[in-house]
Amino acid sequence: MTDRFWKRKSLGEMNHAEWESLCDGCALCCLRKIEDKASGEVYFTDIACSLLDLESCRCSDYPVRVKQVVDCLVLSADEPETFRWLPQSCAYRRLSEGKELPDWHPLITGDPDSVHKADISVRGKARSEIESTQYSILRKLT
Repeated sequence: MTDRFWKRKSLGEMNHAEWESLCDGCALCCLRKIEDKASGEVYFTDIACSLLDLESCRCSDYPVRVKQVVDCLVLSADEPETFRWLPQSCAYRRLSEGKELPDWHPLITGDPDSVHKADISVRGKARSEIESTQYSILRKLT
């Protein structure tokens, strides 16, 4: 991509298309998370939201997801506290912390599959909450 808008604009200055293009398609935000109340540490489970397409790592009903999934994580530049629920590799979190996008990010590589090739996404690692009653911890969030 020749227009590296994320280098010259804050999250709040981005238009809708720019904002949405920051999503690398890892789908880690679509996993159920557990917070250890004593330590404050957050862990990803291997259980994905019922709307997540586990192959594409995209929401199957993105425009109305919030109506269907009460605790869907909706990101906003006006509410940066929600970024703590995102992985450290997430573009929204990284940019809000003054960091660069990772080398494997699709905006850098021009390849929408680069997140999967870098083994960052949940592809092949998660199960739908519809089918699951037990979970495993995939990784620590913070």
